[in-house]
Amino acid sequence: MRLRRDLTVPLLFVCACSQPTPSVAPAPAPAPGVSETGITARHLEQRLAIVAADSMQGRETGTLGNVKATDYIAAEFRRLGLEPAGDSGGYFQTVPLAKVGLDSSSTIRVGGSTLVTWRDFAGFAIDSTRSLDGVQAVYGGLLSDSTTWISPSEAAGRIVILGVPPGQRAYLPFGTLTHQPRFGRAVAVAAGELNLFPPDALAAAKAGTVTIKGPTTQGPFQLVLSPEATTALLGAPIGGLSRGALGPALQGSVVVRADPLPAPARNVVAVLRGSDPRFRGEFVALGAHNDHLGLAPSPADHDSIRVFNRIVRPRGADSPQRAPTAAEAAMIRAALDSVRKLRPPRPDSVYNGADDDGSGTVALLEIAQAAARAPLRPRRSLLFVSHTGEEEGVFGSSYFVDHPTVSRDSIVAQLNMDMIGRGDAVDLPGGGPSYLQVVGSRRLSTELGDLAERVNAEGGHGFRFNYSLDAPGDPEQVYCRSDHTEYARYGIPVIFITTDLHEDYHQLTDEAQYIDYAKLARVVDLEYDLARTVANLDHRVLVDHPKPDPAAPCRQ
Repeated sequence: MRLRRDLTVPLLFVCACSQPTPSVAPAPAPAPGVSETGITARHLEQRLAIVAADSMQGRETGTLGNVKATDYIAAEFRRLGLEPAGDSGGYFQTVPLAKVGLDSSSTIRVGGSTLVTWRDFAGFAIDSTRSLDGVQAVYGGLLSDSTTWISPSEAAGRIVILGVPPGQRAYLPFGTLTHQPRFGRAVAVAAGELNLFPPDALAAAKAGTVTIKGPTTQGPFQLVLSPEATTALLGAPIGGLSRGALGPALQGSVVVRADPLPAPARNVVAVLRGSDPRFRGEFVALGAHNDHLGLAPSPADHDSIRVFNRIVRPRGADSPQRAPTAAEAAMIRAALDSVRKLRPPRPDSVYNGADDDGSGTVALLEIAQAAARAPLRPRRSLLFVSHTGEEEGVFGSSYFVDHPTVSRDSIVAQLNMDMIGRGDAVDLPGGGPSYLQVVGSRRLSTELGDLAERVNAEGGHGFRFNYSLDAPGDPEQVYCRSDHTEYARYGIPVIFITTDLHEDYHQLTDEAQYIDYAKLARVVDLEYDLARTVANLDHRVLVDHPKPDPAAPCRQ
């Protein structure tokens, strides 16, 4: 699931160990036993041992590790006899990505002051060098609430500064904001009281941001501003301004450098053709993302991260970064002392992404295998899309729906699986064998949401659907943070299922040993049952809610 990368580890627990040399061996062959028909916990565990292995190097988009992962996925689709549905008759759809970054020669001048790159501002998603001469900044509303944003006409040609309320984390949804033309020249986040550039965040910003290459659109780029820079651009502190307030004219330019990625970024696309000639030209799409966060800049102790997060950051990277209280620090020391009696430190530097989204990836493969080997295929075709670039900004799914390899209008629904292997009582309050979050199921089609409930009940799957993460305006913004949102942009009904976030979310500790494989198998069986049900309907799923503007921002 997408969020800004979080590489910061409390210094108390960092292990000063040498980083191992990443393996670049070919992806291993499928483990024995996975060729059997049926969805089982054993099959899923065998597959995840491959997908989340250290040899996959964290599967970061545009790296050799992600190429190995997509090679494995394509090989499985081929072995199962699925039709290739990527570019040029193959299984891969290449997504044209590059890493772009702000050059240190960039300048912003306002009045008699010159803002300094990397001290006063950082820039992201800038596709070309831009002049700022004569441009004004405007206060555009709150980052976390799109209903407060100014109109496109107020934003036109200006730098739109979005505020962050005191105490809130400045989560900048890069992909969502980058694709919105309503933001005029640029969209900036006022960092407020938060630390603008922690060391790891500064290093990541200087390294650049992955974005889709293509013709220069002069669309909005993104800035993060220090409090001083925000005041300078708006002419007054942001706290006392009304929405739409204008700042003074600026001078200067943002200068861009662009670097190719080390390896291709690829979606993997395949079709299992339906059995009914009347409906086989329509598709039920199933998706999961194949990428994760890659390698950490330095190793850290696995057990220290887990102990710290369980007490201080129970939702991993989605929990605020903060120092522990005195009581929490005592609990951490006691817990870590107990672990040290069992084993020495375990240095780790690979973001394995077992749950995020290794779990969805192996689910996609298991569903493909079950459907391909079933005695009777569904009436409609099943479209399997393993998306790349989700963690960088849902780029793989965005590119696929903008450049579909099947008719976009032929996709009757999209079922997205992201982080579906956890969710027990240890992971979160109220968790357990029946816990499942369902997101977006009735936003476009009431019928699709009703079908999901019926399949769960009549199929004996035994889940208790929780819709809390689907609530309009929910601060976690989960509806806008995974690949289904890109399909929904075009009015395709979606269902996103997840077993929710946990202490290992976007951490080095998201490993296969913590997956609940029995529950994962039940989730996969539910998803397969739902896909077959939608594919066997005698009509398209009814869309009874207004379709969104594809260029409009995602709204939770």
